[in-house]
Amino acid sequence: METYKRVAVKVGSNVLTRSDGTLDVTRMSALVDQMVTLRRAGIEVILISSGAVASGRSELGTGLKLDDVSSRQLYSAVGQAKLINRYYDLFRGYGIACGQVLTTKDNFGSRNLYLNQKNCIGTMLAAGVVPIVNENDAVSITELMFTDNDELSGLIATMMDVEALVILSHIDGIYDGDPSCPGTQVIRHVEPSSPLERYIQSGKSQFGRGGMLTKSTIARKVASEGVEVIIANGKRDDILPALLLGTAAEREDVVCTRFVPSGKAPSSVKRWIAHSESFAKGKLHLNEGAVKALSGPEATSLLPVGIVSVEGTFDEGNIVRLVGPDGVQIGVGLVTADSEAVSAAAGKHGGRPVVHYDYMYLDL
Repeated sequence: METYKRVAVKVGSNVLTRSDGTLDVTRMSALVDQMVTLRRAGIEVILISSGAVASGRSELGTGLKLDDVSSRQLYSAVGQAKLINRYYDLFRGYGIACGQVLTTKDNFGSRNLYLNQKNCIGTMLAAGVVPIVNENDAVSITELMFTDNDELSGLIATMMDVEALVILSHIDGIYDGDPSCPGTQVIRHVEPSSPLERYIQSGKSQFGRGGMLTKSTIARKVASEGVEVIIANGKRDDILPALLLGTAAEREDVVCTRFVPSGKAPSSVKRWIAHSESFAKGKLHLNEGAVKALSGPEATSLLPVGIVSVEGTFDEGNIVRLVGPDGVQIGVGLVTADSEAVSAAAGKHGGRPVVHYDYMYLDL
């Protein structure tokens, strides 16, 4: 791709905070400078920014005796105000408006809420406003939290039809060994079939909830949906223009890990369903014939005859998991009936599809 029109940039906590947990305003300023450069080159930018919890922690200190959820709610409530005010002042210096979009995982589980959120961010972009997205930790509870902002950035990237998602961390990308050991190198390109698991360490970042394992998992999924994903070092000077501007050859010289996007992107609805797995309300256990039919070259909906049993309670329009005879999940989909009706029809010929092909995403 020679030019980008719309990108999402996720900035991790370790990029925005110093070793003592305080906000690195100098780094924030440098990143805003870079995003302004992208905008002046005609690229729309959606920013997914971590740092609120770390910011609040540095403001209030760590002496409070609170459980994990309560402390996260408190620190983020204080820290988000501090964080967005910094961004507001920095963008205002260039005559650019920014807007805050706080979201929760529930907002992605409902198609209506999903589309409302998409419309909001789209309207901001059309008005020349930079959307700054973060999880609304102040109202989130454990089961409703995103894994981290890497997961959120993947959802935003696919929702807003960006051409590239840049995940900025404090290292240059995914290494082929321990980054602290001599001789290890950054893996520059990851094709859809490239094995990565043996290289990924599962450690978490110092101030965030994520790690390189989460980043690589999200990156693979987003790339499979037609979006280029780049993992790079947000502490390097002018990293965003280097990654996204100039010729393709010039961009290739930048040290980072690029996940090559799939050549065929699924529809908007399928992309939403693909990322809705964690909202699934139940499971449909399928027979071998159904799995074979769904995995074939023809577009095939799931019919009642292919269902062996139903697990869980769900309503029409909910997301459910599709599971093969071996117990392995093969995909997710939107059901056309509630669990009672599906159970009654399971194994029978005739009847309308339980999950239509247009509302199904397969992992096959």
